[in-house]
Amino acid sequence: MSFADLAEEFLRVIEGERGASPHTLRAYRRELKDFATYLAETFGEQRSILKVEHTHIRNYLAVLFDRGLGKPSAARALAAIRSWFKWLAKTGHVQQNPALLVSTPKLPKHLPRVPSVEEVNRVLDSMDSDEEAATWPARERMIWELLYGCGIRNSELVGMDLADIQWKNEVILIRGKGRKERFVPLGDAAAEAIRAYLPEREQRLTSAGKGALVEAGPLLVNARIRGSARLTTRSIGRIVKAIAVSKGLPADVHPHTLRHAFGAHMLEEGADLRAIQEILGHERLSTTQRYTQLTVNQVQRVYDETHPRAR
Repeated sequence: MSFADLAEEFLRVIEGERGASPHTLRAYRRELKDFATYLAETFGEQRSILKVEHTHIRNYLAVLFDRGLGKPSAARALAAIRSWFKWLAKTGHVQQNPALLVSTPKLPKHLPRVPSVEEVNRVLDSMDSDEEAATWPARERMIWELLYGCGIRNSELVGMDLADIQWKNEVILIRGKGRKERFVPLGDAAAEAIRAYLPEREQRLTSAGKGALVEAGPLLVNARIRGSARLTTRSIGRIVKAIAVSKGLPADVHPHTLRHAFGAHMLEEGADLRAIQEILGHERLSTTQRYTQLTVNQVQRVYDETHPRAR
């Protein structure tokens, strides 16, 4: 099989068996297609996956750097290549994974700026039916309440169906990465925002002839009820940014910023780190521990700004 054929077979596997997200599939397809092309050009007529060694992968990363790509881009490419060769070794196409001998480029540790509790509350408290930055005010408010109030990912919010809300138990069923399911608490503010939005959602779906989606369809629908009616992650990103900018927050605020704020603010208020890990759906506690760094930075900033001997 050609390099490209082996890459496509791997992509079919992670899509069908592992439940990879569309975003992951697009990223892996882009990275592996480019790497397969590089291998074909490198080996010419002697195209065999068995001939690929760790030195070829290192040389490919050097090519990426020569193209002007940064370390994060090279690290993403290497991650895709490692996963591909892990599958190749598991299925007997190669004897071992040569990508394991290639070190990941060291990435600078950029901790995201997290808006303060006061800043987030100011945005939410000032959102009303006359919101100029909103296309659909009730929906936009609900988006903010769910992202910040539940700490869910953008993709998880998009994939949420109305039936996933368990009103009696005051929780929401979330389908995370790798189709892993978890329950997150449904707070009063988020529940109130959902209830304010649902009548408008029903009216729009019914008017568009999609009444069947009222009880069993996506929670978040696009304003014009086009296609499947489900809102996209890109649209949510635009909505969050537009509201943030209109309320005086930095232009780099995006849905994941609100997820970070959720974790950091809970930690500041004394929440257990493992409880935060469970709610956020982090596989490793080390991922959740990043929020301790965020709060330490915030404490340092407060000290620098307020202590008389710090200035």
